[in-house]
Amino acid sequence: MGMNLDKIRARLTTLQTQTKKQINTWKPESGETIIRIVPYKFNKDNPFIELLFHYNLNGKNYLSPASFGRPDPLKEFAEKIRQSGKKEDYKLSRELEPTMRTYVPIVVRGKEHEGVRFWGFGKQVYEQLLGFIADPDYGDISDPARGRDITVIFKTAKEAGKDFPATTIRVKPDRTMLVDSKEAFQAILDSQQDITEIYKEPTYDELKAVLSEWLNQPKTAEKAAPEAQAKTNTAPVVTPPTVSVAATPEELSAKFEELFK
Repeated sequence: MGMNLDKIRARLTTLQTQTKKQINTWKPESGETIIRIVPYKFNKDNPFIELLFHYNLNGKNYLSPASFGRPDPLKEFAEKIRQSGKKEDYKLSRELEPTMRTYVPIVVRGKEHEGVRFWGFGKQVYEQLLGFIADPDYGDISDPARGRDITVIFKTAKEAGKDFPATTIRVKPDRTMLVDSKEAFQAILDSQQDITEIYKEPTYDELKAVLSEWLNQPKTAEKAAPEAQAKTNTAPVVTPPTVSVAATPEELSAKFEELFK
């Protein structure tokens, strides 16, 4: 039997896109790193990009079409089973609801030659950043001519003495130029990717298939997501609350059939 060339090509594509994502995204390392938020080429009015993700479904993570105001069968199913009023269905619906993660284009100071990368973070860091921007003493910290650098302080779970890492920020008091010429600034804009080229949006039918497979898998008493990061249809994982699953497979299948067929 010869090699399955379709599978080999698919694997090659996966490896290439994973490498591409790693180049275009940024995660803080232990200690302090100075970065600068830059304007987003595809929405110059707001550099912050709010995306919704489904985590740990069949071992993968998926960008929700609800991020762009489009129908999402996982979200629809979660809303339907919540209507039963049962505690177990409510817990299950929480597991299927998408979670927001925010991205912003940045350059790492001292590594400007690496180009623009996307930093993804949760609600706490997002609120810290918006708090500075809302403060009239700081304002638009992403302004290329009069913006401010940011010190990102990252501690691993061990360093923080917790079960999860800790990230805090300090915005520099001095205003500085992003780069020293209009040409250099234009080069930064031109080098940016659309975030949707990094995190691929699955189709409605693809997510229906994901949901069907997930519902037909044996459910354990507790379910929690690992901390990880993936590509294409996948996304960086933020561990959701552990939930118990009590609904029977028959009940879930019946609700799936009622909603989608």
